Amino acid sequence: MAERVIPVVDQRLAPLAAAVPVQPIVPSGQLHDVRARPLRDLRISVTDRCNFRCAYCMPKEVFTKDYPYLPHAQLLTFEEITRLARVFVAHGVRKIRLTGGEPLLRKNLEILVEQLAQLRTTDGQPVELALTTNGSLLARKAQALKAAGLHRVTVSLDALDDAVFRRMNDVDFPVADVLAGIDAARDAGLGPIKVNMVVQRGTNDHEILPMARHFRGTGTVLRFIEYMDVGATNGWRMDEVLPSADVVHRIAADFPLHALDATAPGETAERWAYDDGAGEIGVISSVTQAFCGTCNRARLSTEGRLYLCLFASNGHDLRTLLRGGASDADLASAIGHIWQSRGDRYSELRGQLPADAGAPGRRVEMSYIGG
Repeated sequence: MAERVIPVVDQRLAPLAAAVPVQPIVPSGQLHDVRARPLRDLRISVTDRCNFRCAYCMPKEVFTKDYPYLPHAQLLTFEEITRLARVFVAHGVRKIRLTGGEPLLRKNLEILVEQLAQLRTTDGQPVELALTTNGSLLARKAQALKAAGLHRVTVSLDALDDAVFRRMNDVDFPVADVLAGIDAARDAGLGPIKVNMVVQRGTNDHEILPMARHFRGTGTVLRFIEYMDVGATNGWRMDEVLPSADVVHRIAADFPLHALDATAPGETAERWAYDDGAGEIGVISSVTQAFCGTCNRARLSTEGRLYLCLFASNGHDLRTLLRGGASDADLASAIGHIWQSRGDRYSELRGQLPADAGAPGRRVEMSYIGG
């Protein structure tokens, strides 16, 4: 294999200005981009910090103890997040997912959840509230999050074998504590729970079947994610990508599967059910099978930058508008203009891009805007 090169760079590039257009854009719940994709899903990063150092996301060589994380004053307050979220919901967002970094590191997160739980979609329904976590703090937080109004959680777990898991999180965190967090979330009613496993060929692909065996019949949906070329610090190589088709083939050899329909437009996971009725798995094939054509997700960074793609380079600076006295109508017009101009489709174009397209300074880190 080729030598892994991890550039040490700060990926927080200069933001794009978020301007209020001359012609107001009034929210109607039917905002579409240039490819007719609606705005339905908002991912909100509440912190750029994490207590794990997974090599595919926040490698220890880059995110050292001296790494310059954002100062607290630069983070959006819970009130600012809720105000922006209300505008996004008016434009058609139906689902909000809290991410990080590790979102449970944000102090008093249940207060934000309680505020977001008051939001209603354009047809009067509660907004679906979800959270993605590494599970390290979930056992102690699950009940409070549920009481605040959180609907469900997704837990990142890349191996069931304790030695493999400790090596991958690179902080020697035990897998038993994550499993305890999943149990606590299930007991609190934060379901259906999903577990995401990022699969790297030669690193943890031997854990595919043990993970499938463990979660079969539990009601937890295990999803396998192809190792992605997000950011510039994870040393991504195509030869470490295990195609989702291979994952499905490996599991089906022991446990026969059949395909299921998508549950909602824009769903990223391809669903497969066990023939014996023991539940389902999902595969997210963002490298080998692009789903840009139905992508309906926007991402808001912890300092208020709006990103239109997981593989974007720059975000649009909403915080300056927010703290500069912009009205809700101004914010709605600015967000509407940004989304209407969106044409991102990186995964579809990946194979046509020049060899240096992933060079430092080109794409934001996943730890900064969430997965």
